[in-house]
Order: sequence, then structure tokens, then C-alpha cells
Amino acid sequence: MSSVVTSATTSKFATMPTLTHSTEVSPAADIEYDYEELPETSPLTMHLIAGAAAGIMEHSVMYPFDIVKTRMQVVGSPSSVVYSGVTQALKVISTTEGVRSLWRGVMSVILGAGPAHAVYFATYEQTKKVFTAAAGGNANALAAGAAGGVATIVSDALMNPFDVIKQRMQLAGTGYRNIVDCASKVLRNEGLRAFYVSYPTTLMMNMPFQSIQFGCYDMFRRSLNPTGSYSPITHVFAGGMAGAVAAALTTPIDCCKTLLQTRGASADLEVRAANSMVTAARIIYKQQGLNGFTRGMKPRVIANFPATAISWTTYEYFKWVISRRDAKRHF
Repeated sequence: MSSVVTSATTSKFATMPTLTHSTEVSPAADIEYDYEELPETSPLTMHLIAGAAAGIMEHSVMYPFDIVKTRMQVVGSPSSVVYSGVTQALKVISTTEGVRSLWRGVMSVILGAGPAHAVYFATYEQTKKVFTAAAGGNANALAAGAAGGVATIVSDALMNPFDVIKQRMQLAGTGYRNIVDCASKVLRNEGLRAFYVSYPTTLMMNMPFQSIQFGCYDMFRRSLNPTGSYSPITHVFAGGMAGAVAAALTTPIDCCKTLLQTRGASADLEVRAANSMVTAARIIYKQQGLNGFTRGMKPRVIANFPATAISWTTYEYFKWVISRRDAKRHF
């Protein structure tokens, strides 16, 4: 789950206009809203809504590139086709399997990403408050990072089965009619463990992914917008660059995750027996060499740049709207 966290920043207290007997000022017009941190009065449902919207937008918009990434990374299955590039892969898949095949399994992402991201953002916001309080009330990168780690563990546990179904649906020649058919066949033929065999590897990928993304986003955001005011353009570029850097650096672990999540569709007995990131890495190195750990990097970066830009921008927008509403309510 390429998912995001909010940055720990210094709060800017809302200021109110000075009123005189001779001047009438519209309160809503001149209030500076502190959207960087959602107000203490914001209910948990607000975090859930903002997170769910960000997650669905992030994963669904660039879905065709995710299919190309999976096809490039898979080992020992009918989808093990050598593609010369992203554009050529999209053309081959759409012409030989139909344009609709580029969206196979997207419903699994939509069904899983909404709840998973909602839980992620809600867990992040709540645990960050706990860690910040433990640090004497001072928001810092350590508290935010620890909160992000807890949120990743919780959300990935929810998202992992949906991710397995998604990648099985993305493969060529698997014959699944829909996500329900895919889930039932995987459960019947491979057991419940098939949905979580890649969970430790997913965590080992997403932990550094989120740390890199968070750090890069905060750095880019502060550089592009030192004032910290609400700026959609800043969120787009900072979020996109952060996601691209994190995606590139964690591609080797993603290759191992893909092997584990698609092993049941493989004709290779060694691949089907893989049960950990270590064995997956050993198989990839044995069959494809070091280049096997960079397969799918380009579509992964291409997909993550706009995806994380959309996710950050969507979440920051919801925070801004919620903060405006709460500020007006307490005026």
C-alpha cells in the first residue's frame, strides 16, 4: 500500500480581525485557519473520511500502471512476459486482452483502500497525540514517525488480503471472473495464510517507504512553502516527489512482495514454495540476477508520483475544509 502520513508542523494560531464600532467585518473572510493539525474538537469520523477519500483516489487513478508493474515483477507465471517499456506494456495488454483488462482487480483496491487509509490516518492522528504528550507536548519528527509506524502496522493488516486479490487479478491467464471468485478460490486452494504470507514483507517495505515519503514530503513542502499556508500546488509537487523517491528506493522489497503474493499462480514449484522475503529474494536473484530487484521500478515511480500527489492533496484539502468549518463554528 503506497499510503501517506500528515506532517508534524508548528501550529499557527488562528487570528481574528479587530472589530470597532464603526466597522463591520465578516468573520469568515479574515480568519487564518490552522489546518496543519486537525483541531482537537474534530471527531474521529473526520479523520476516517479524509483518509478514505485520499486512499481511494491514490490507488484507483493510476491503476493501469500498477498492473504493468506487477506484470514486470512476477516470476514463473503466464504473466512473465518481457516488456520493453511501460508504453509498450500498456499497448500489448490493451490490444491482446482488451482495454478493460487494465482495470482488472481495481474493485479490490477501492474496497480495501478506503477502510485501510481511513484506519491509517485515524490511527496516525490519535497515536501522534499520545507520543507527543509523552514527549512533553512538543510535536517532533520522532513522535510523528512512531505514529506512522503504528498506523502502518494496523492499516496493512487490513489491506493485505485486498492487495493479494488485486495482484492475482492483475495476472494474465488466471481465469478469475471477479474479486469474489478470486478470493474464494485462493482461500479454498491455498488457505487463509495465502492472504498474509506477504504481510511481514509488506511491513518491511512500507515502513521505510512511509519514513522516506514523510521525510521527503516535509522537506519539499517546507522548501516550496516556508509559510506553511494551504497551497494545493505545493502539496501536489511535494507529495509527488516524495512518493516517487520512496517508490524507487523500495522497489527491491516490492519485487519480493509481488513474488509472495502471486506465488499461487506460478508454474514454478520453487516459487510456489516461497514463504518469506528471504526465500523470495533468493529466487529472484537466482533466476533474474540483481536486475530482478529493479524490475517494475519505472511504472512504480510513474504510478506513485501522481498517486501520492493526489493522496496528499486530497487529505490536505479535507484538513483545510474541516479546519475552516471548526473555526467558523467557534467564532
